[in-house]
Amino acid sequence: MKQVKNLKVYEGMLVVVDMVNGFVREGALHDEKIGEITPKIITLINQAQEKGDLIVFIKDTHEETSTEHRRFGGAKHCVKGTGEEEIIEELKPYEHQENTISIEKNSTSFMETPEFRELVKNTPNIENVKVCGCCTDICVFNGTMGLANYYDQWNQEVTIQVPEDAIATYAADTRKNYIDAAKLLMEQQGIQFVKKR
Repeated sequence: MKQVKNLKVYEGMLVVVDMVNGFVREGALHDEKIGEITPKIITLINQAQEKGDLIVFIKDTHEETSTEHRRFGGAKHCVKGTGEEEIIEELKPYEHQENTISIEKNSTSFMETPEFRELVKNTPNIENVKVCGCCTDICVFNGTMGLANYYDQWNQEVTIQVPEDAIATYAADTRKNYIDAAKLLMEQQGIQFVKKR
């Protein structure tokens, strides 16, 4: 993980989840409709940069033998070295800027990566977090719920928001029940949904 100077200065953080080729462009679990949220994510990145917030790109990245593949019917996805694990081209220019970090994850929760946990521990002045990307009912849901639980465990007052027009899920038409349930559970946890305008 790239080192970012003085993590204690950050009061806001934007987490961009799994906007990688393997979900947007190619591969067993991709859906090109997910790419429709890219302009909104770029807007959120630009806003975060203007405010001086920390920006974290989460990249689903697996080995061939990853146990997660079995949980998705054996669908191998985002395997390291295939290009599926790379951030989509539209977001690449933002990935290596001064206030950005990229973290690879091997599960459906970014909170389970040691690097993200360490990052959260080292940003004690964070007051608000925005989470965007895909997939709404899997990686956005699992990571955001874990993050909310982490902050509660340590009694940190942090507002977590999910902009509704900056999240998406593959095969959304057939997964509506899962998406609705995920949103309901996140709202129950106190995570704020910023409604579409």
